[in-house]
Amino acid sequence: METAPRSIAAANRLPEAAKEKLYGSIFPPALLERFHIHPSKFCDDHGNSLLTLNGSAASASVEIDLRPSPGFPDPLVYAHLADTMNNQIIVLLFVVNDPASPRFDVDRLPDGTKTQFGTLARNVPAEMAALEAGLAPGQVRRGLRILKDAICAFEGFISAFGREMYFVEPLTYHNAIAFERYGFAYQQGKRWMESLNTRFAPGGDIVARLDGSTPFRRPGAERSIRGRSWAIHDGILGEPYTGVHMYKMAGKMAGAATYPDAVW
Repeated sequence: METAPRSIAAANRLPEAAKEKLYGSIFPPALLERFHIHPSKFCDDHGNSLLTLNGSAASASVEIDLRPSPGFPDPLVYAHLADTMNNQIIVLLFVVNDPASPRFDVDRLPDGTKTQFGTLARNVPAEMAALEAGLAPGQVRRGLRILKDAICAFEGFISAFGREMYFVEPLTYHNAIAFERYGFAYQQGKRWMESLNTRFAPGGDIVARLDGSTPFRRPGAERSIRGRSWAIHDGILGEPYTGVHMYKMAGKMAGAATYPDAVW
């Protein structure tokens, strides 16, 4: 009887079929059914493979890329997972795209240069269009509102490693608030998140900077998760949004709420 992997590094050394089965378990069954993707072969009705795994046998990380159809420009689901230095599993990035929704090129400049989620460069016209369309920073398309199902599937995935806890690094303010709502706790950054809520509250120093000087700093932006996140993305803090680390115990809700009664 084969021993179940205890790490991403060990999972990457599995035979290809076993590796696909294991990593494919992060996809919610309802999502696969909705897009007519085979639940174990991860192919379309014509047998075209839609799943790409990028994680060599020598690597302690893996990129999981599931497309809605062959050749579609963006993933339906993209996940980047890795082992931490103390042998925990961390989600470095998790993205879900609605392939039927319009695309906004916030991830690239007109010449094709990657923006790295706006950290290296920004396509401001594309960001303005995304803002007006109701998207949050970093989104190239609307999501599918499946985070609850995705978390449930992911907790089944980590149970295959004999684990009950996993970590995430939210790249944006709105990501952190969303993770709070689904039961994540803070390993690092909770006090900073609480201080941001104070600074965005009436009389806070950030509110005075929401002066309409850019489309991302409109008065009233402090009253919503998305408004705050766009302002932070626009540099209103004077420092990058970084250093927030969160974790979740499978099946448990931590109850963190650094922005109580928040609206999207």
